[in-house]
Amino acid sequence: MLVNSLARSLGLHDFYQVGLWNFCEGYNDEGITYCSSPQSLYWFNPVEILLNELLSGATITLPAEVNNILTLIRIASHLMFGFFITGLCMNFVNIFLAPITIYSRWWSFPFAICTFISALLTTAATIIATVMFIIFRNVITSQQGLNIGASVGTQMFAFMWVASAFSIFGWLIHLCLSCCCASRRDVKTGRKRGSKAAYGDVGSDEKKRPVGGRRVNVPRFGRKKTASEVV
Repeated sequence: MLVNSLARSLGLHDFYQVGLWNFCEGYNDEGITYCSSPQSLYWFNPVEILLNELLSGATITLPAEVNNILTLIRIASHLMFGFFITGLCMNFVNIFLAPITIYSRWWSFPFAICTFISALLTTAATIIATVMFIIFRNVITSQQGLNIGASVGTQMFAFMWVASAFSIFGWLIHLCLSCCCASRRDVKTGRKRGSKAAYGDVGSDEKKRPVGGRRVNVPRFGRKKTASEVV
């Protein structure tokens, strides 16, 4: 958010809020008065926006560093947007595919790779956003004479880092499932021990399952019945 108490005298708004899809602007006493149309691969160009809103004859001197990092901001914004959207879509699909990993460990390993990629993309986008906006804040506030302030939205940054933490946590869970935990199939076949109660009556299933692919007749023990008892 950019804040400038002298903005109205130059034809500018009091503050500007930058988001992932667009930006909004407004006045301190009126709130937000305008938001640009959302667009994919959006990046915030402060020089173009501020110069277009200046009144006729008004001028403003921005730090030279702002012009120097515009290309970097554009590239970083595009990467951040692409990583966020891809990671979001993968995490959404993983929610519905996750239950299949309890049936066989053959599904757990490729699913762990998928969750690793989604966690990597989400975390990389969060790091890019954090570094980019902190650098932009430091550059835009480098000249005290402009009376321009910039602050980072703590709620949005907290949301991004919480999302990254949950993505990494989900990847670690599926990594453990692929190499350490027993699947439902492993418990049923007896290859690994596990909580049989978690997968139903596995013991009764084991008794019904033929050994070695053939049915085995279990001998019966007890007193042989006489002809009169049978009748």
